[in-house]
Amino acid sequence: MAHVLLFHHAHGLTDGVRAFADDLRTAGHEVTLPDLFDGEIFATVEEGVAHAEEVGFGTLIDAGVAAADGLPSDLVYAGFSLGAMPAQKLAQTRTGARGALLYHSAVPLGEFAFPAQWPADVPLQMHVMVDDPFEDLPVMQGLAATTGGELFTYPGDAHLFTDRSLGDHDPEAGRLALERTLAFLDRLR
Repeated sequence: MAHVLLFHHAHGLTDGVRAFADDLRTAGHEVTLPDLFDGEIFATVEEGVAHAEEVGFGTLIDAGVAAADGLPSDLVYAGFSLGAMPAQKLAQTRTGARGALLYHSAVPLGEFAFPAQWPADVPLQMHVMVDDPFEDLPVMQGLAATTGGELFTYPGDAHLFTDRSLGDHDPEAGRLALERTLAFLDRLR
């Protein structure tokens, strides 16, 4: 069993994010699911990003890092799109990380750590569609090449394809991403 600290995307803590967390729990994993938007749910990515800009991306990342306070150090950090930022920062900088799962987005390696490096003992798995409109694929490819992490690409142009409660949801790609996530977590046992 792994303990996963899972961060939501720019829509907020949607039913689809909660369902993904429930799928991990059903498979025997513990999931902590903080709400970085204090209950606000946004109808569009653009509205959620505007909210994040208003609050400040740094403030949201700091809130995500603070969500790990009081939790064990041997967590798997996971995040969807906007939530990938605190997940990636924690995986790179908090001692004891067991792994990282980044969905739909990542940032360049040097964003959170100097020197720009990934901890050698922290496995990484990433998921993105090849024609994602936010064009995070090149960053994720670079991160995979540098870290030796796994990068799974899916055909299509949806951004939040793993969230069943959104119009971007792709049932087959979402199912496959969940299956690969569970296999990753099983390897950490």
